[in-house]
Amino acid sequence: MALLPSNMMPLGTQAPHFALTEVRTESIIDLNYLAIENGLVVMFICNHCPYVVHVADTLVNIAREFADKGITFVAINSNDAETYPEDSPEKMVEFANNNEFPFPYCFDENQEIAKAYDAACTPDIYFFNEDKKLIYRGQIDDSRPGNEAPKDGKDLREALDRHINGENQKNEQKPSTGCSIKWKN
Repeated sequence: MALLPSNMMPLGTQAPHFALTEVRTESIIDLNYLAIENGLVVMFICNHCPYVVHVADTLVNIAREFADKGITFVAINSNDAETYPEDSPEKMVEFANNNEFPFPYCFDENQEIAKAYDAACTPDIYFFNEDKKLIYRGQIDDSRPGNEAPKDGKDLREALDRHINGENQKNEQKPSTGCSIKWKN
């Protein structure tokens, strides 16, 4: 498992549009029609990456906690499901159900959305304000498989809390790290 950092899209970037199928409901999740009261977290994840598996429960807890504060969460899997069948839409349904995802889990089959977001790894986290401008991109916390750092979501939680409280984000944001997105040849 090769550790790859996120590309750190420039702050202030407008959220690239997406309209993707949510694998459990087969409904279309369209950025233009999401209810975004206080912000939107877009997470590039997958089913088999050990870094995602390691933080899945943390992401679920944060999403549940901040949903009541007007933060919307969407997860996107952009991995090549032909080469990596464990990331197929059918397996995505299992992964989402097993982890009790309280957010949509969408499949980016042609990988255009990952490219539009300049996503590089799983997990890759982007937090946009209510105007869909990027205000945080980076790690969830310092925890990684095999290290002793707490899985508390401190970095992402702090970014969400700062926004809700009307505070500026930190200038220094640590990149997320994880497995590379599995690009099609």
